[in-house]
Amino acid sequence: MGEFVRLEVSEGVGTIRLDRPKMNALDAQMQREIAEVCAEADRRDDVAAVVVYGGERVFAAGADIKEMSAMSYQDMSRHAHTLQEFTRALAGVGKPTISAITGFALGGGCEVALSTDLRFAADNAKLGQPEILLGIIPGAGGTQRLARLVGPARAKDIIYTGRFVGAEEALAIGLVDQLHPADQVYDKAVEWAAQFVGGPALALRAAKSAVDRGLEVDLQSGLDIERSEFAALFATDDQTAGMSSFIENGPGKATFSGS
Repeated sequence: MGEFVRLEVSEGVGTIRLDRPKMNALDAQMQREIAEVCAEADRRDDVAAVVVYGGERVFAAGADIKEMSAMSYQDMSRHAHTLQEFTRALAGVGKPTISAITGFALGGGCEVALSTDLRFAADNAKLGQPEILLGIIPGAGGTQRLARLVGPARAKDIIYTGRFVGAEEALAIGLVDQLHPADQVYDKAVEWAAQFVGGPALALRAAKSAVDRGLEVDLQSGLDIERSEFAALFATDDQTAGMSSFIENGPGKATFSGS
């Protein structure tokens, strides 16, 4: 467990809890801790799905500007790898992931949210990539993941202007997937994650891999990825159990072992 980031596991759902008062500013230490906790969540068999949560008041209000302002070009050239690694580690968790967004998700905080599979947000949340107002651009994946999620034109508008995106607009453009009252966001995210407890873990991992890797390549290459992932699942116990159960009992009644 890190000083500012911890993994809390309850009934098969892992919560990656960001906890650096007051605004969860993502300094270098916190970035490293996020990467470490993501690796732990990925390897633990008792974690079926992951919720990322910053607390009741704020998700994460971006990188630690005081820390970055003192860095030279040489410093940032070395640190930029860490800056992208922590969001890459989150995106690479081979299990369903969801961000529960309250308050602000700005800059690096927005990039954290972009790295999960889904995003549930409070109806008063604000998201954005305001780095341009500091004379820089997003550096933890924002220029790439935001464009893939909402399209290049909308992403450019958000990044060029540095404006905050309100919850209703975020929902309308697909930046978030559901809105809930602030005091319900975390519970709703956990509810979504909990449906995968006891599920076919290898098939879920394969589905995530096929979708994510397929987005990076042309259609035929994506179909090749899908075919490979699909065929490999016929070497699993879960495939045998799932199909046998379907034949004998109908759909949705299989018991999976995750192997």
